[in-house]
Amino acid sequence: MSLAALADHASLLLLGAGLVFWFWGTWPLLESRSYLSKLHALSVADTLGSALMLLGLLLRIPGQWPLLVLALVALILWNTIFGYVLANCSLASRLPVRREPPP
Repeated sequence: MSLAALADHASLLLLGAGLVFWFWGTWPLLESRSYLSKLHALSVADTLGSALMLLGLLLRIPGQWPLLVLALVALILWNTIFGYVLANCSLASRLPVRREPPP
């Protein structure tokens, strides 16, 4: 088996796995859990699926590697930071408000 055929098969496998993760992450939206739990499952599966698809595209069109690597790094950083901000905002809304007595 040639190297090009192996890269083509690996690319199809990565693209298919990414598509499976996209649909797998959508399934928890139908469950009756908290919306933060649903959003966490969706964002993790979506990030992993998108990363696998970008790696599959990297094997399929290696001439575009700077753009695809930039997209992969941006995807991972953006989703990580967005998840942290969302968790921090939701945690702040659950904390009791401390009121200082007037002087």
